[in-house]
Amino acid sequence: MERIHITQHTSLGALWFAGWLFSIGYLHLDFWRGLLGLIVWPYFLGAYWAP
Repeated sequence: MERIHITQHTSLGALWFAGWLFSIGYLHLDFWRGLLGLIVWPYFLGAYWAP
């Protein structure tokens, strides 16, 4: 049986997280709006970059 091992060597996740934290601080969002931004922000980025 063959085992597949996937390794990702990019820091896009860390860059995304840093951008999310920057956005929360820049917009002076409270905790709940920041949490909502965690869910909604990737959708808007995907919708912007898809076309």
